[in-house]
Amino acid sequence: MPYTKTINSEFAIVGGGVAGLATAIAFQQINKDFMLFEQAKELKGIGAGFGLAANAMRALDLLGLKTDVEKIGYYLDSYHILDDKGQLLAAPNTHAIRKKYQQQNFAIHRADLHLFMLSKINTQKLKLGKKALRLEQHVDAVTLFFEDGTQHTSRFLIIADGVKSPLRQQLIPSSIPRYSGYTCWRATIDNTKIRLDRGTETWGKSGRFGMTPLSNNRIYWYACINATSDNPIYRDYKVKDLLKHFQSYHDPIPAILIQTKDSDLIWGDIMDVKPLKRLAYDNILLIGDAGHATTPNMGQGACQALEDVAVLSDELGLENDVKNAFSSFEKRRLSRTTYITDTSKRIGEIAQWDNSMLIHMRNILMKIMPTRLAQRNLDKLLSVDFMKY
Repeated sequence: MPYTKTINSEFAIVGGGVAGLATAIAFQQINKDFMLFEQAKELKGIGAGFGLAANAMRALDLLGLKTDVEKIGYYLDSYHILDDKGQLLAAPNTHAIRKKYQQQNFAIHRADLHLFMLSKINTQKLKLGKKALRLEQHVDAVTLFFEDGTQHTSRFLIIADGVKSPLRQQLIPSSIPRYSGYTCWRATIDNTKIRLDRGTETWGKSGRFGMTPLSNNRIYWYACINATSDNPIYRDYKVKDLLKHFQSYHDPIPAILIQTKDSDLIWGDIMDVKPLKRLAYDNILLIGDAGHATTPNMGQGACQALEDVAVLSDELGLENDVKNAFSSFEKRRLSRTTYITDTSKRIGEIAQWDNSMLIHMRNILMKIMPTRLAQRNLDKLLSVDFMKY
């Protein structure tokens, strides 16, 4: 039977991260009636950075956002993989990638991107402090139930509330976040003393350490260590503990840690979700980390969320029937996001090796491997036009 109660909006979007905010902007552009719900009482983004590779910049270009994002991002000319002594293991050919895509690579602070996107959204279409706990799916409507006791019914639902999405887990009970085997600290600090001018990631027996410059003279860094999940020892780690752990690593890693305050640290286990078999569930669609959460080893989390929105906007422009658009979106996206999740997981496992003999063999192979083979995963990712069927 048709749903006969009040419909509050045509679309509901759950989640105010990159995927949800970009969807709201896209819906405004194509005149869709929507409401965006976010559980946080303030949208400010955590103190961390991430990369916007050429494919993400193309998606932003399609959404009319690229020029402004370039102004708040930091242009990355290169990104090198190093060993713990600072010797080069791999140097992806970012110049060839830029030429192929006619786009550049940037690093950006999450808060900067969130605030920019927020400025593009009609505030009347955004409701904060609204944690969606469950849903009821009807033939032609979806009702959301929030922690504060309120409800909202829409014709269609976009689930974009991240890797730990309770709505996804209601739809797919088996889609519990999967622990990667390593935990991670992140921070953003001042770059005045360090003067970092390039992005690198260091692989060593003690774990990984990545760093990249950001706009406004800042550095974003992260450190990954093998551990059991929710490890009580690492949960209480301070900067001094990380400095001791990585003290043998090359400069400027110790200097970066010395410049970091305990209050700057953000800690959490690295998770993904085993690739789903579906993203579209009739009048419900999963996007971003809610649909295909990946480990950060290919730097594609936010990039894939932006690709999602560009493809969804395209489908809604091509197809009057929203359910058909959702189904076509799934066909265009599922194999690509599955490849990225699986490949990123495999890269992380190799990068986190802590066996000295395996590390020695890996490093030798990486140094002598032809560039064509060394960046085949990157080429496969970026050589595909994600907007084509």
